[in-house]
Amino acid sequence: MKYTPLPKELYIKNRQKLISKLPPKSVAVFHSNDIMPTNADGTMRFRQNNDIFYLSGIDQEESILVICPDFPNPDMREILFLRETNEHIAVWEGHKYTQDEAEQASGIQNIQWVANFDQVFNTLISLSDHIFLNTNEHLRADVQVESRDARFIKSCKERYPLHNYHRVAPLMHQLRAVKEQEEIDQMQIACDITEKGFRRILTFVKPGVTEYEIEAEFIHEFIRNRSKGFAYEPIIASGPNACVLHYIENKEICKDGDLILFDVGAEYGNYNADMSRTIPVNGRFTPRQRAVYDAVLRVQKGAMNILRPRINIQEYHKEVGLMMQSELVGLGLIDKTDIANQDPKWPAYKKYFMHGTSHHLGLDVHDVGTMHEPITAGMVFTVEPGIYIPEEGMGIRLENNIVIQENGYLDLMRNIPIETEEIEELMR
Repeated sequence: MKYTPLPKELYIKNRQKLISKLPPKSVAVFHSNDIMPTNADGTMRFRQNNDIFYLSGIDQEESILVICPDFPNPDMREILFLRETNEHIAVWEGHKYTQDEAEQASGIQNIQWVANFDQVFNTLISLSDHIFLNTNEHLRADVQVESRDARFIKSCKERYPLHNYHRVAPLMHQLRAVKEQEEIDQMQIACDITEKGFRRILTFVKPGVTEYEIEAEFIHEFIRNRSKGFAYEPIIASGPNACVLHYIENKEICKDGDLILFDVGAEYGNYNADMSRTIPVNGRFTPRQRAVYDAVLRVQKGAMNILRPRINIQEYHKEVGLMMQSELVGLGLIDKTDIANQDPKWPAYKKYFMHGTSHHLGLDVHDVGTMHEPITAGMVFTVEPGIYIPEEGMGIRLENNIVIQENGYLDLMRNIPIETEEIEELMR
């Protein structure tokens, strides 16, 4: 792996947090993700399941974590099963965890090969009443392939039909939403790498460059700083392309007088950054571009100041909407008549700002966590207002990542240029 792993003490602590939420005589099972095929004998790059990674730090395929806190034999209360390696695998695929290495990475004492799983699991089940199994229950999930978790749910229920089955995902969502300091440190590295990429392109962009050349500059800087690459498909959207919220073709020539909207982020150690910036292709904002940009920046700063513990994220989005409404009136994009006649379910400001302002960030870019319960200190959110004006061929979005603190916030992107004067100066 390119990144420096986090200490095993974090994963020991994370497992203890989960154990504290399990009823007596429970067993919980976590599987690694599958290696997904492409075509012929091709495969996609492996990406570990975030829940088993959160609990063990193990970043390898064909791994299984079993937690059985009340088993009479203490040696059997945490077991990590790994794919057994050999000389052939080492030659063709490279080094895999040894049992000692896995123990050092995870803090789990009992490391076994995955071939032993069925026999061991049968022993654990015989003295357990509750089985907690994992599924992808993200609010935006659209799962169309059968995962390793799904296959195990089928086989487990066939073999042990009389146990009490439970969903572990809600517990994991609660735990993963609040970050430990080690996780925040890892996310800071991802944001710092993202900053390096952005500063690189500020001296590269000029009229005539293509969106894909800018994408190449970002990926070069990310990988040379030990990131796997982009945390998600990058958006490099110049001119009217910026009004397409998920524009990822990145194929057009950047024209003099246009703006470019970037929505990019580096990952580091499976943790993610999520940044949006908007800059002028020729290095100078026009008065109109600056007016719209400053409006977005004021909304972002205002949003950061109200995103606090105990506020509900839905209430927060309503408050941000009112701030945006005021800015759009000031820009002449909507008026009091539009507001008076608006549909309460789709306010007038939504014509130019149609997405939410914040989402959880962590091991997933749209990380798990509640969108309906109060915010708590330790959560990490994006703050990303935008104004999109198709009739003017202009879209502006500004996005930072912040850690919620009891009496304020920590901006993980505080060093990434965002003020118009600094951007113009650096582009000169």
